[in-house]
Amino acid sequence: MSTYQSALRHTIATYPDVAFTIVLGLIVFTIVKYARSPYRQLPPGPPGIPLIGNVFQLMTGNQWDTFTRWGKEYGDVISVSVVGQCLVILNSAEAAHELMNKRAANSSDRPRSIVAAEYLTGGLFFVFTPYNNLLRRFRKASHEGLNKTVTESYRPSQHTEAIIMAAGVLEAPERLTEHFKRNSASAVMSMIYDHPPLTSGTSEAVRNVGELMIRLTRSAMPGAHLVEIFPWLRYVPASLAKWKRDALYWFQHDTEMLEGLFLEVRKRVDDGDTRPSLAATLIKEGKNLGLSDRENAWAAGTIYTAGTETTAGVMNWFVLAMLAFPEHQRRAQEELDRVVGRTRLPAFSDIDQLPYIHALIRETMRWRPVDPLGMVHVTVADDWYEGMYIPKGTIYVPNVWKFNHDEATYGPDADDFNPARWIGKDGEFLPGPELAKEDGHFGYGYGRRVCVGKYVAQQALFINIATLLWAVTIDRVKDDNGQPKPVDIDGCINEGLVVGPMPYELLAVARFADAYTLLKAERDAV
Repeated sequence: MSTYQSALRHTIATYPDVAFTIVLGLIVFTIVKYARSPYRQLPPGPPGIPLIGNVFQLMTGNQWDTFTRWGKEYGDVISVSVVGQCLVILNSAEAAHELMNKRAANSSDRPRSIVAAEYLTGGLFFVFTPYNNLLRRFRKASHEGLNKTVTESYRPSQHTEAIIMAAGVLEAPERLTEHFKRNSASAVMSMIYDHPPLTSGTSEAVRNVGELMIRLTRSAMPGAHLVEIFPWLRYVPASLAKWKRDALYWFQHDTEMLEGLFLEVRKRVDDGDTRPSLAATLIKEGKNLGLSDRENAWAAGTIYTAGTETTAGVMNWFVLAMLAFPEHQRRAQEELDRVVGRTRLPAFSDIDQLPYIHALIRETMRWRPVDPLGMVHVTVADDWYEGMYIPKGTIYVPNVWKFNHDEATYGPDADDFNPARWIGKDGEFLPGPELAKEDGHFGYGYGRRVCVGKYVAQQALFINIATLLWAVTIDRVKDDNGQPKPVDIDGCINEGLVVGPMPYELLAVARFADAYTLLKAERDAV
């Protein structure tokens, strides 16, 4: 026995009261420390497994459905753990507004993504960029080219793309998704780079966007790379780490692609070209904000890739709604016949006279959001909300699906597709709920991360849907018994950046004799 152990035993034997007091004090200290720990006041949530937390519960089914179900048991603010990382699920628009809008200074960061954010995109894809000075300059420059007033200058090209899309749907309805992807990519390329219309949904530009988004979404998925769990692996040389070699290669490849598109615009601007484009605005504003050509190229590329996928996704859900609920298609077409007639195509000059078209757009985005869980935010400091502790580094997950289907906000038919909810008794287009502001839904993000391209997206959806419904009757394919085949309005495919509907068939026929003739004449004149 050591001298220390002998002395300790002697002390305990000689002064038992002192020893008891010390032990009791340690027990009391431990209990008090535990009782006062703010971690005991985390938001409630489902029990997890030691060390790994709630990982397995998050791997089954659609997470937005899981979170909505948990909300009925644990409330509007729920905490879960994923291998020690605290996630707070926000199941009410009120909580999201308070924590992500009002307290945006504390909740505008992003989770770290070593592969997707730091290596694949060099920290320049501003959807993933931490909330720092570079992001603020990115957003300020982008806002100058995408604000509500400036976006009107992009309407002529959006109108052209809508005509090409509608004609394509009549000619080959079986390639519907391809038409929508071509339309979105071409419209965004025109807006950003003043690029002429793309001729195909399988063109190189569309393919490049799709491949870039696949790489990013796959790399950002939890568990995709061990380096996200063990960050020290980023110091392993590229020669020994395939993930690093691949990421560095694709960053160089995508940078060359995006810089090539951007520098074409710079050359035209230097030659005196004054045609409007986002890239031209970035050239001007980027100089004032100290952004390099590479940073500007990636700022433009971020909007290019994100805008292409989301608009095409909304259009796919819209057509599914028209197949499932044809009465709303007929009502919109009656409005188009009354306002536009059948001797000309819809135009942006009709935008204030077509409230039901606006109602269709808003209801589609509310009913089936392409991003049901929004974009996550991260807190930069400890916070408290209604007596619940939210530690620094918490990931906020806004359950946009739940917000958009809340009966307290949208009524007892919140789960139904009902554009008429947005039409007043005198036929006017009604404002949205207070917290949803002018959008009427919660799909455009929060705080200092609100979608910078939402105004141009709204314009594109308006002219696309107005033109498509003016020219085309969308109907279900019949089965062998002559009955309309059912469509799946509840199933979905998670494509990474967006959630889309299950594949469906459709019939697309011209609504009247001259519809295709007028479309084709306008398309041929481009």
